[in-house]
Amino acid sequence: MLWQAKDLKNYKLAARNGEIGKSKDIYFDDQSWTVRYLIVDTGGWLSGRQVLISPYVLDKPDDNNKVIPVSLTKEQIENSPSIEADRPVSRQDEWNYYSYYDWPGYWVGPYAWGPYSLPRRAAIGWSEDMRRATGNDPHLRSMKEVTGYNIQALDDSVGHVEDFIIDDDTKAIRYLVVDTRNWWPGKKVLVSPQWIDRVSWADSTVFVSLTRESIKEKPEYNEYTAITREYEAKLYRHYNRSAYWAA
Repeated sequence: MLWQAKDLKNYKLAARNGEIGKSKDIYFDDQSWTVRYLIVDTGGWLSGRQVLISPYVLDKPDDNNKVIPVSLTKEQIENSPSIEADRPVSRQDEWNYYSYYDWPGYWVGPYAWGPYSLPRRAAIGWSEDMRRATGNDPHLRSMKEVTGYNIQALDDSVGHVEDFIIDDDTKAIRYLVVDTRNWWPGKKVLVSPQWIDRVSWADSTVFVSLTRESIKEKPEYNEYTAITREYEAKLYRHYNRSAYWAA
């Protein structure tokens, strides 16, 4: 199942023994384009402190009540390592966080989630490889910050990032939702991270290996309609690219 990141703004997060706050932002890593944390504003409960919540402990959302269950207690969250809102998350921050919960570090292993292709909660202990990796740059980016970045095609600008489409199983970012209002009024398009050549973080610009005309001729995207596998297949055929689900 695919869902829009902006939908999370309307959801509360509930631990096993009570509500913990609302999602303020999402951190993803810019190498695998995978969601790594929800940044939760705990409000008055923890005096405005922000906490990291990993996809390891996110259960299936309750869409009727707009709640995402979290498989932790409030006490576990309260005692977890904190982060500073005014600085990037470091690998040392992550090491403190993952070792606190005794989870496998996603940054050590052959798959998107380290030893696994999906986020698994099983505690496996901390290896020396994980400890030696603490000094590496985690390449974490804020979705709130990247929203609004320009999208530059091979021949011209096509719009800006409006949202992200996330795979509920793997937590991979499958598409960037691009608003083309300044070029193609009223239309939005999907761009896969697989089609990104590079990102200039200093210039807030995403460069894609697509032409303006190919983007304009692609299957139309409607944000109010669920993205089906049939639609995705048409999209990948249009750009003559290999589908991610075939890899």
